Amino acid sequence: MPSASATPPWNVRRLPGAQGRVFLVTGGNAGIGYFVAEQLSATGATVILGSRNPAKAAVAAGSIRARVPAAQVRAVRLDLADLASLEQAVRSLDVHRLDAVVHNAGVALDDSPRQETRDGHELMFGTNHLGHVALTHWLLPLLSAAPAARVVTMGSFAAKSERLRLDDLQSRKDYRPKRTYGRSKLAQMYFGIELERRLRAAGSTVASVVVHPGGALDSLTPSRPPVHMRTTRARLSAAPAAVLVQGKDAGAWSAVRAVLDPAVRGGQLWGPRAFGLRGEPRREPVWEHLADTSVAARLWDASCHLTGTDLGAISA
Repeated sequence: MPSASATPPWNVRRLPGAQGRVFLVTGGNAGIGYFVAEQLSATGATVILGSRNPAKAAVAAGSIRARVPAAQVRAVRLDLADLASLEQAVRSLDVHRLDAVVHNAGVALDDSPRQETRDGHELMFGTNHLGHVALTHWLLPLLSAAPAARVVTMGSFAAKSERLRLDDLQSRKDYRPKRTYGRSKLAQMYFGIELERRLRAAGSTVASVVVHPGGALDSLTPSRPPVHMRTTRARLSAAPAAVLVQGKDAGAWSAVRAVLDPAVRGGQLWGPRAFGLRGEPRREPVWEHLADTSVAARLWDASCHLTGTDLGAISA
């Protein structure tokens, strides 16, 4: 890859071409994932939307085609809360290689009783983290078949103030929806950092990058009917917040850069430029708690056990 100094300045509105490449975006039918998919589609790449709801994915693909002439976009059914279904989901991609996956899909519960996946895992931890761990296991052969594939993990600014409880990963002792969500995203980010360490130790051509969208609100997000509708009232009421945060279209920028920019390296953390909350993507220091290799290794082992995967090709 060229050095960062040899790379032209990054422009979120003038992305480099990626013709012939194949990208998978989990949760690509809505929210930030939709905008990641829309922006990547504009590069000429083939973009696959992974979604547990085929009808919503079809609507999202149609919206992208309406905005991006000749977009090569399609959808596959992908349910991260059903670990046994993921091997078949990866087969249904029907590709010989994968140049990048954006681990974006997630569940966020604001105020509800604790719920579980069909595998018996707490719903947010099981979907947001464990589902992506198992998916990575099944995708590795396709990623390894590409010249320089990337695993891009979409974390959350909410994870910055959280700490994992390794003795209560499933939030059985301490379930508070917003805290459990933040910890599930933190677990994702730990996994992305630890994955990079193990890929490098194994001499893999695959790189793992962690990103976050900053503060991304629906009310600041441009309309993409029928995927997302923003009313005039919502736009006006959210205007003051635009000083500090941004829409989900801008929240997608860090992930898109992590997929496309040759200057991005594995093990890095990327987020919005202004206080980590809004603006164009920049590299930021890995958060101090994310750099704890002991926690990351213990989470890795627990995650492999809980998902029944050994990620053998890259295990320490």
